[in-house]
Amino acid sequence: MVTVVSYIVMALVQLINIYTWAIIIYALLSWFPGAYSSWLGRFLARIVEPFQSMFNFASIGMIGLAPVVAVFVLWLVQKGIIYVGQLIILNFG
Repeated sequence: MVTVVSYIVMALVQLINIYTWAIIIYALLSWFPGAYSSWLGRFLARIVEPFQSMFNFASIGMIGLAPVVAVFVLWLVQKGIIYVGQLIILNFG
């Protein structure tokens, strides 16, 4: 059971890492004119926008901080998954 839990935790952590990079890349696309209209921009918009739109309240003037807050929330979730995984492994291992 320990190995199954550790594999699940590792898989979830890697998926969160990939999603975090998708958010970062999507945010960096704003630096390039027309990048959101490219295939990569449209693909990342479909993946990132539903989650990132929950944090659109975070802005300072014209600067949107939604990607920063989204990455921070994902980091907290990732640390929580690791912690719960360690608790399960320690209790059943």
